[in-house]
Amino acid sequence: MLAKFTGWVLLGLIRLLTGAQARWWGCPPKAEQRIYFANHQSHIDLVMIWAALPEELRSITRPIAARDYWANSSFKRWITTEVFNAIYVERGGAPAPSGDTPAVVEPGSAEALAPLQPLIEALQSGDSIIIFPEGTRGHTGEPQKFKSGLFTLARMFPEVVLVPAWIDNVQRVMPKGEVVPVPILCSVTFGAPIHLEPDEDRRPFLDRARSAVVALRHV
Repeated sequence: MLAKFTGWVLLGLIRLLTGAQARWWGCPPKAEQRIYFANHQSHIDLVMIWAALPEELRSITRPIAARDYWANSSFKRWITTEVFNAIYVERGGAPAPSGDTPAVVEPGSAEALAPLQPLIEALQSGDSIIIFPEGTRGHTGEPQKFKSGLFTLARMFPEVVLVPAWIDNVQRVMPKGEVVPVPILCSVTFGAPIHLEPDEDRRPFLDRARSAVVALRHV
């Protein structure tokens, strides 16, 4: 009961602060299993896209949350688990084996799948998820290259609908390094679903997915 009440209060505050406008440009809001993938500019991206979804979709959609930020206090941990029903993920890639030589991780290997396991379990249970394929927040306004997780999930769950989304202006509400939000009108534009084509390689797919997100910026 407390979590539900807190959710409604947060929803009202978020919409008052940002407007949280949802623009369904390429697909309707539909209660089907989806992977929403969006640009990443601020820690409140997950809050913004959660608030933009209609209630019937919020109840079946779980955003990912960086464990090092969202679980570093009991309050944020309670909010993310009880209100947002978020999936914690670890940020950062595989450690270098020695010196400055980066670790080489083959897509689809057990080592590559380990960080995705919480997302895999959520999809296996029938949940929709919200992910940010850049992996970390950008600060140039232009999305960074997408990492391989989206490709891996698309290949493992071909029946799940892949919906690109562009979150606009949220970086001005909570710029990187700031802790006090500023009221700014924001929106989330949801685009037409994309699909992993048969035999499509990882990088062409990820570049195409990134382009689908960027194309929504001026819609």
